[in-house]
Amino acid sequence: MIANTRKLALAFALATAFTGTANAADEYNITNGYTLDGVGLGVHGVDTVVLSTMNAVAAGDATHTVVHDGVAYYFASEITAQQFKADPDRYLPQYGGFCAYAVALGKKLDGDPRYADIVDGKLYLFVNAVIFERYLADRENTLSKAEEQWAKIRHARVEDL
Repeated sequence: MIANTRKLALAFALATAFTGTANAADEYNITNGYTLDGVGLGVHGVDTVVLSTMNAVAAGDATHTVVHDGVAYYFASEITAQQFKADPDRYLPQYGGFCAYAVALGKKLDGDPRYADIVDGKLYLFVNAVIFERYLADRENTLSKAEEQWAKIRHARVEDL
């Protein structure tokens, strides 16, 4: 009986995990798994207000969660959570939090908040230090190509790219 219950619970967890990921992964880079709100976690749980205003990584806390457009964001304080609520577009990373360099190449790769840049008040994330250095060597061209490509791949599933 216990074995059957465990199998059923596992089957349910797997089924719901893939259903939710397909919906949110189209336009937003979410961390595997789900928050208590039942939605994916954006920007690896890092406070996007701190990241986009100070270019510093501050771990968010689940007690300060804001769900925006089907994605949960954690904040380091109630103050930054309220700032985000007032103007989410100001603090959200571009390209749904995917790596801007990869987007320029027509791909969707993880955007790591440790490798971030702010250009004209917009937050861009990158997959790792090597890619971040390549981006810095040709920032303007990369962002121009990324804008062009995002219009084409925004609604594409990660697996299809």
